[in-house]
Amino acid sequence: MSKEPLKIQSGVSCNLDNSLLQATLPLFAAEKVEAIEWSFDTLYKVREIPEWFVELLHAFGNEGRLIGHGVYFSLFSGKWTAEQQRWLDHLRKVSSNFTFNHITEHFGFLTGEDFHKGAPISVPYTTETLNIGIDRLKRIQEACSCPVGLENLAFSYSLEEVQRQGEFLERLIEPVNGFIILDLHNLYCQLQNFSLDFETLIQAYPLDRVREIHISGGSWESSGIHPQRTIRRDTHDDAVPEAVFELLKQTLPLCRNLQFVVLEQLGVALHTLESQQQFQTDFNLMQSIVNEFNAQNQSISNADFLPKEIFQLNEQIPESVTLHQQQLELSSILEHAPNYEEATRLLSNSSLAYSAWKTEAWSPYMLETALRIAQKWKQGW
Repeated sequence: MSKEPLKIQSGVSCNLDNSLLQATLPLFAAEKVEAIEWSFDTLYKVREIPEWFVELLHAFGNEGRLIGHGVYFSLFSGKWTAEQQRWLDHLRKVSSNFTFNHITEHFGFLTGEDFHKGAPISVPYTTETLNIGIDRLKRIQEACSCPVGLENLAFSYSLEEVQRQGEFLERLIEPVNGFIILDLHNLYCQLQNFSLDFETLIQAYPLDRVREIHISGGSWESSGIHPQRTIRRDTHDDAVPEAVFELLKQTLPLCRNLQFVVLEQLGVALHTLESQQQFQTDFNLMQSIVNEFNAQNQSISNADFLPKEIFQLNEQIPESVTLHQQQLELSSILEHAPNYEEATRLLSNSSLAYSAWKTEAWSPYMLETALRIAQKWKQGW
């Protein structure tokens, strides 16, 4: 692998999407983009990657500035699936073709039967789910032979979940000496949805494990059951809020092993010239904040986040029949219940009731939001 950068690098999420590429092209032309993050598992509909994109990936990979970001693995699925095995096989293949600085995935599991149509949803913080997650992370690391990390999840059902996510993430990544992508818009969602203060929540995360930061935009959604409340959603379809830039300024000094800050936005939100120009403005502001911090801090840590020892993969892949059945029930409820009241009734009569899922403590407006997320994602993202 190429020598690690001595400064925090400013990057963009860069995938084969015409609108996204149009938005980023002026930034590439001005040689402002210092790293790219590629969602390598979203090309399942693409028969052949264009040669110019392959050359772009190689150019950044050879400089140690290509980041691989997974979307569809579904780390905590209770049952090991053929789709997960194919995902690992694909990762092994692309890792042999391109030089990734690191590989990441999302915390949680995907609802839905279609592997490419599902919402990322949290899981109970139990020993069983922990062991499944650790096993899956080991398999990812074995397939890519580079550092692996997880992104914090924006959605949570309850305040307790929010408060415990950082500690659970640390326990997950410790066996592979992994790292965290701290998505600041995801954090912003939790701050808003659970009326928390930044200073308290940020300390719940293992900040010395943060190797990458994401910033992005999202949307507000009114609650039907609590009309006075608006929910912040991580929809990646709007400009970065000023508050998230402020979170970036506050977070940079706290993460001594940080190497990359990446701007994300979905191409579906970049169809107009105005939105593309706003994306460029957001990148320039993000980079100016990072550059100002770099100017005041001469170098960053060179922690490699590679496994400290050789580990053996279990020949029999850990699974949980109970967790799998509960996930199927929950997915069905979230994707088909017509409203919050019916979802509550179905949950109270399901195997999730009075279980480690603690459905009885779920915030009503967050369950309502989960219905909207799942029913949108089942159409595909």
